[in-house]
Amino acid sequence: MKERLIVTICAGSDSFAGYAENCEGIYAAGDSVSQVKKDLEDAIRIYKDITPRDKWAVPIREDWPVEFHYDVQSMLRYYQGIISNAALERLTGINKKQLWNYANGISRPRKETSEKIEQGLHKLGAELSSLRLT
Repeated sequence: MKERLIVTICAGSDSFAGYAENCEGIYAAGDSVSQVKKDLEDAIRIYKDITPRDKWAVPIREDWPVEFHYDVQSMLRYYQGIISNAALERLTGINKKQLWNYANGISRPRKETSEKIEQGLHKLGAELSSLRLT
């Protein structure tokens, strides 16, 4: 598997933040996930500007592609205009009111619940990627 710069995106009460898990010094923030991704590009550019090239971390030196990881709250908030809680309920079996609670930070899902959401989305993604229209 090709190496990747892993960036975790987390939701706060009114904003989002991102940090590189495998490259110290790379952080980003914004009012939306899109803004975090833009700020991340700026953070990498600034890192390159202020860090001597021979001291660059491997992910920066080798220009690894970015892989985004999301906490459940940020994923639900980011995709809320694309995937409704009713659709997620059908995909995962998790009550849409509970999904709303996760998206709004009222409660946090257990690890098993997070995995159930991820598996439902991956199943949908696999189905959509194999779909052909005639």
